[in-house]
Amino acid sequence: MAPVFSHGDLRLYLLNLLDESPRHGYDLMQALSDRTGGTYTPSAGTIYPRLAKLEEEGLVTKTTDGRKTVYEITDAGRAEVASRSGDLEGIEAGLADSVRLIADGVRGSVREAMRSLQADLAAAAQAERDAPRTTARDDGSDGDDPRGLSREQLRRADAALTAFRGEVRADLRSHVARGGSLSASVIDELTSALDAAQRAVTRALRG
Repeated sequence: MAPVFSHGDLRLYLLNLLDESPRHGYDLMQALSDRTGGTYTPSAGTIYPRLAKLEEEGLVTKTTDGRKTVYEITDAGRAEVASRSGDLEGIEAGLADSVRLIADGVRGSVREAMRSLQADLAAAAQAERDAPRTTARDDGSDGDDPRGLSREQLRRADAALTAFRGEVRADLRSHVARGGSLSASVIDELTSALDAAQRAVTRALRG
């Protein structure tokens, strides 16, 4: 996944947020999440080192308010924000594009995984219908047990479902761990795709 902010852009964007109002670290993380529609939520390890650097440069100050440390922009910081208004406009435009691409990527991964699952389950159901049904042999012994064949296909289906669940869960967790967030629309699409897969399997079994 491509980074939401290019090199140096997060520094300027933090200054811009502090130019709007003083904030503590969690407020800044939440503001970044809100501005990106929940797609990007930076960690404390990303935010606080940059705030410390801005303080060293004299662009922000910090004060302690109870258990919270509040950061406030200085006149020098405001001057930099004002002088780089064009850069901020570019960051806002690029940010919107990055968020859209990330969201599209997550949705695309979910759709592709669901299409693959539907195809696998439909093929398994068709194979079950096409499997030869043998009866008692001439020597009086039993042939292949249809129930045994069905149980084997059921094990295959269970394995496919388990693998799918693991892959999608890993993709979603990895996305969140890298700073992303999941919008309601993505989960709604996942739910709809799962419902569609269930209907496809039901139709295949009844066919």
